Amino acid sequence: MLSGFIKHVSKTTGLAADKAEAAIGIVLNAADRQGAPIADEIFERVPGARTLAANMGAQVGAATGVIARMIERTPGGRIAVAEQVIRDLHKIGLGNKEVGRLFPAIGKYAESAFGVSGVGHLGDMFGATNATGSGVRSVA
Repeated sequence: MLSGFIKHVSKTTGLAADKAEAAIGIVLNAADRQGAPIADEIFERVPGARTLAANMGAQVGAATGVIARMIERTPGGRIAVAEQVIRDLHKIGLGNKEVGRLFPAIGKYAESAFGVSGVGHLGDMFGATNATGSGVRSVA
């Protein structure tokens, strides 16, 4: 399923598969750090997505400590994470047009693959309350 996700984003955005994979990892890592519901939904349903997000987070130097992650969920921290995501996406070679196409592509995949709606731009991706999911949760 992860390969299908990557192929969808690659095709929709025009990115090479390796860049699409890296971009998905960066976005999911940031969304997870923000406590965004879309990250949990994708992690639940796309095997390998959590590992991809963690690996890309390590590559870009994302915060991993409990205190740092708490700070990232404050209003100022949320802004800093959103800005850092854009910088990280630019560092892997995405231009503004590709970044602009990335979030809707991830949202469309989430909607078509497992019915998560309300996610199509940066604000939705990082913890907006209007994203609706299936309510499926697992206990690990």
